[in-house]
Amino acid sequence: MPPRTLASLAHALGASADLDTAFVALAEALAEVDRFTSLALYRYDARREMLRERTTMNERGEVERARADTKLDHIPAKVRAIVSGGGQFVDLGERSEELARLLGMRPTSDDGLLSLRGVPLDGHLEAVIALYEPRRIFGTRVVERFGPYVALFELAFARFSEREARQEAVRTLEDVTQRVHGEYVKRLSELDQELAQVRGAAARGEGGVAADRLVALEAEAARAKEEARRATRRAQAVEQQVGAAVGQLEQAHIELHRRAEAVREKTRTLYLIERVLGLDASTTDPRQLVDELLSLVGDDMQAQRVSLMLRAPDGDHLFLAASRGLQPGILDGRRIPIGQGVAGRVAASREPILVQDVTDATKHPLLRDQYFTTGSFISFPLVYRDELVGVVNLTNRARQGLFLEEDVERVRLLALVIALVATNAALPERLLETIGTH
Repeated sequence: MPPRTLASLAHALGASADLDTAFVALAEALAEVDRFTSLALYRYDARREMLRERTTMNERGEVERARADTKLDHIPAKVRAIVSGGGQFVDLGERSEELARLLGMRPTSDDGLLSLRGVPLDGHLEAVIALYEPRRIFGTRVVERFGPYVALFELAFARFSEREARQEAVRTLEDVTQRVHGEYVKRLSELDQELAQVRGAAARGEGGVAADRLVALEAEAARAKEEARRATRRAQAVEQQVGAAVGQLEQAHIELHRRAEAVREKTRTLYLIERVLGLDASTTDPRQLVDELLSLVGDDMQAQRVSLMLRAPDGDHLFLAASRGLQPGILDGRRIPIGQGVAGRVAASREPILVQDVTDATKHPLLRDQYFTTGSFISFPLVYRDELVGVVNLTNRARQGLFLEEDVERVRLLALVIALVATNAALPERLLETIGTH
């Protein structure tokens, strides 16, 4: 299913060491969506206004590069403007086959549709992605389904492009510094040799010409040394500027990585939501459904201790519908009054609670609760159509240790799905029939 492929692509792009590996991951994802669609990546040369290099993947899964040397002038002006802006695919319509061959693509079908999408970086076009798919009478087009995959790839492309820019800046600085230094060293060496010859002639008493030449050479050598010192200082200044620029690029790289991580997390969330909605449509077992709901939020938020509490039919209590990692003595069906404890107060206020540091337990009365242990936690109300459905509690984050404000927003989406499924499946009433009350 597409969400599973999207999640795997996000992981593959994050683990890619270079642009070739990232492109192979994108091509493999396209093959899972539609194996008859051709994919190509073109690097754009802004100085020459030309697509200069074409990257494709052959049947053996290997990256192939070839010269493209195609002017964008061949593309209609309106299409060219949209491609330069990036962000969406543009359909070439009846000119698809003609332009696909001009771009050097090898489509699997003679009757297909070509779509182009620009990849800008810092407002400038850096590359163009081309898709050539067979015409279909029925069904959704590949280009429409493949848009989110390409958006993920663009994040990886920006990351690698900035890395290339940093490396190119360092290489340029080193080349310029070495060339300037080499030229001055060569010139100083020549002056030293000539100066030594003139000094020898003067010592042998070979006339006033040698003495005049000696003075001139000493002055020229002094000027050359001063120029060398100035060139060194200029090179150091350029090096500092490049260092600052590299630092900024590294910060941009970190920000891109953060955004890529956020996209991967959202992709994971969408996959889990799709999984639960699919289960809701396929199972009639309330216990299996509630366990899956618990796994949905617990796995996605990486919480070691999770509890799902639903509102009892009497309206005044919550009962424990499912849990993971709680103390052995806490059984499903156990009730707490609404308004007491962390979950009870969250149910009463219908407002989430986020605690990042529970080492301050003595200052936070809500922390003395048997459903929580040391570690950051979130307690979130489940509300559907202004009706309280229950509360979900997450504690002891496995990897990063702390829950953050952005995690509360992710739980908000998950909580809405849980509340929707629990209401439509009448989970509170059906579960109480199977687990009893305590």
